[in-house]
Amino acid sequence: MKNKKMKRLFVFVPASLLVLFLLNSFMLKKTEAGKKTTEGTKSGPVNIVLRSTDGGQTWQDISKGLPENLQREGVWSRGLFANNRGLYLRTGNGVYHSEPNSTTSFWTKEILPGKQCEIAPGKNGIFAYNFRGQFLKKTNGTSDWSPMYTNFQEQAVRINKTIDWMYTNYKEKQVCSVFETTEGTVFIGSNNALFKSTNNGKTWKYVHVGGWVMKIVESNGVLLVATTQGVLRSTDDGETWDRVINEEGAGIAVERIDGGFAAIAYNTTTQTNTIYISRDSGKTWNDIGEELQPFWNSSLIKLIGGLQPSSNISSIKQVGKYLICGRSDGIFRSSDMGKTWKLLLPSLENRGFDLSVSGSVIYAIPNKGC
Repeated sequence: MKNKKMKRLFVFVPASLLVLFLLNSFMLKKTEAGKKTTEGTKSGPVNIVLRSTDGGQTWQDISKGLPENLQREGVWSRGLFANNRGLYLRTGNGVYHSEPNSTTSFWTKEILPGKQCEIAPGKNGIFAYNFRGQFLKKTNGTSDWSPMYTNFQEQAVRINKTIDWMYTNYKEKQVCSVFETTEGTVFIGSNNALFKSTNNGKTWKYVHVGGWVMKIVESNGVLLVATTQGVLRSTDDGETWDRVINEEGAGIAVERIDGGFAAIAYNTTTQTNTIYISRDSGKTWNDIGEELQPFWNSSLIKLIGGLQPSSNISSIKQVGKYLICGRSDGIFRSSDMGKTWKLLLPSLENRGFDLSVSGSVIYAIPNKGC
């Protein structure tokens, strides 16, 4: 009997040692990757905003000039965006802007006249808005922020009479997102509807999609929207929508890539975020995130009580030939459209990154939330 117990012990111990060895090797690789990615940069300790101009191989801290409390408070994902003019960041009483070709950490600040916390790019300017649907817009080349869509709430409540917390308390629709297409159609995403205007906000139309509308993107006339009911696609300027990804969970993000789109969806069965790409404008999709699912989810590690760190994928971007992924434990890069992934930069203080792209420049900001 004693010999049998000893045999079982010898079988279990080597297995445990193997798992610990693998974990130690993985953490060592993460540390080495972090050291490698910061080689050659002129920045000191990482602070708030990182920038890379070489596909994520090296990173520069460009946080100087931003409010110091951002390091503690973080940046909300809808409080920043990047376009061909650079990076825009909303905090405090203003909007901060960094040029994409700037070689130094230099930010310009514009005072925002209202208390709108979220910002979004428009066809020819910037939107600032809040959850109560109070909009401001600044046209490129000007310095004035003007009220926009002042009749939105009145029309939205009239054409969609759903009773929810927002209506009960404010007699308004909650605003989650705003998007303007290249043709000038404006969409406002709510917690239970999508509203559309083709005449610069004079009149609004209710479009049924179901669930919270978190983000909309456009590529070659095709629209994609991430909602709490999945990822939907439209080819008729948002009049009708078809569900193209449904993991019995939510669409986390949608992005443009060459030839189509990338999307992140939450799977309620595996409780993981999965990356999908489409190279035919959103008609068909492939799961490319298998290698990003950590090996520590295995039953063996759970059996021996190993730690199971969070590894949720929060953002996906394309820069040149690379796909860049922001996960809660770091930034990863793929040069073969998601078949294999390489860790570029480990996470900071257990906080993942939101990624933004302006041309060939990548910005990484430790995330705070949706």
